[in-house]
Amino acid sequence: MKKQHCDKLFFEKESGVKYRKEWNELYEQLREGDTVIVWRIDRLGRTAWELIRLMAELSERKIRFVSVTEGIDTSTAMGKLWFSMNAIMAENERTVQMERSGAGLIAARARGRIGGRPKGLSAESERKMKAVKKLYASQVSISEIRKTLDITSNATVYKYIHYKPDSVSEKGSGKSNANKRDK
Repeated sequence: MKKQHCDKLFFEKESGVKYRKEWNELYEQLREGDTVIVWRIDRLGRTAWELIRLMAELSERKIRFVSVTEGIDTSTAMGKLWFSMNAIMAENERTVQMERSGAGLIAARARGRIGGRPKGLSAESERKMKAVKKLYASQVSISEIRKTLDITSNATVYKYIHYKPDSVSEKGSGKSNANKRDK
């Protein structure tokens, strides 16, 4: 990007699906005659509609768009055409990736593999949970329990106090300990 002689650089680490702080900051600073340069078009948005709408907004504001990897420059007719085609391809690529990920998860489940975080507590958390329950039953304050066991939040202490190991055996039920307490 340094070869593009940019006045300001914005580094976006968030996905295009989420709120993007850096993009919003850049967008607010854009003025007529500016140029937005991105490494790849898919860094700008996820759907063809989103990208084309953005290009229309930039064009209306007389802001040029350049994508280094795809060689797109919307200041030319061919650049506008290439932009539209690449926007459609970027959306298709994302859709295919999502379909492949979904198929991979289904295949893994069929083989008996379950993704995600393991259910229940780790050995260390199990030890702390038992200690928390013992201290709490002995009328020790929450702040003292936190200090004694080096627990950083009240929420974790309360999670341990209300933890019921039998809820782990209900794999896949979608019910948390909190739901069980509320019933």
